[in-house]
Amino acid sequence: MTGDFRFGVNMVVPDSRSAWVEKCRKAEDLGYDVLSAADHLGMAPPFPALVLAGEVTSRVKLNTFVLNAPFYNPVLLARDVTGTDQFTDGRLELGLGAGYVKEEFEAAGMPFPSARERVDHLERMITELKRLYADPEHKPAPVRPEGPPLLLGGRGDRVLGLAAEHADIIGFTGTTKTPDGAPLAAAGPEEIDERVAFVRAKLGDREAHVEFNLLCQFVKVTDDRAAGLAEVEQLVGGRLGAEAIGELPVVLVGTAAQIADQLRAHRERFGFSYFTILEPFLDEFAPVLEHLR
Repeated sequence: MTGDFRFGVNMVVPDSRSAWVEKCRKAEDLGYDVLSAADHLGMAPPFPALVLAGEVTSRVKLNTFVLNAPFYNPVLLARDVTGTDQFTDGRLELGLGAGYVKEEFEAAGMPFPSARERVDHLERMITELKRLYADPEHKPAPVRPEGPPLLLGGRGDRVLGLAAEHADIIGFTGTTKTPDGAPLAAAGPEEIDERVAFVRAKLGDREAHVEFNLLCQFVKVTDDRAAGLAEVEQLVGGRLGAEAIGELPVVLVGTAAQIADQLRAHRERFGFSYFTILEPFLDEFAPVLEHLR
């Protein structure tokens, strides 16, 4: 762990066994605290990927970031969760979300439920997992009686309300409100302020025991911050100007020292102490980890 922070890398590129092993070991050697497997079609299957990651590393936590809950039956998922928890010696963190990519449901030949129905399923999933963890007859048994730490990720009121009630880690997407099934878009700091305040109002006494996570969408370590922001501006098709992009909490651009200062500012303003970086930026972000040490 780097100071009061934790840093994860979300693995999104499927690969051969040897390449997967190599990059998992690299992430641990670079100083990341968590290795995550995304749950999207076309990416590595989360549980086998994490078991393999656990076999070739010794320190990092192993996280599903995040499972699309409507794709899973709670009883069958409990078997995979507790089995993976055992096979990784209790290093698993279970990340769950309500699902949002309509095209993936269609590709799987599944109906795309309403947002309400997807969150209903997520709530049933949490309740059933807790019940099964506590059942002494459930096999495989979790390493801890309460099961692995739970990360709940999302931005809507109901998902964040569930997170405030149940989660050990609350994953803030850093996205703005969009029509259900539409592509995600980054939120500005004021909107994230509002989401954090919403959660804190519901957490009450639990706040001291809950970790806040933010998924960072872009990292550029450079001496020329203006050029780095212009690069992001091109990536988003000019929908936002460079000045507005520079204010987005999910965008980290500047020298390693400047980005470290951004992260400290995010911790101070929003309470984020656990940041997840996307795999394409695994090496790019490494100087920031080194700087924070």
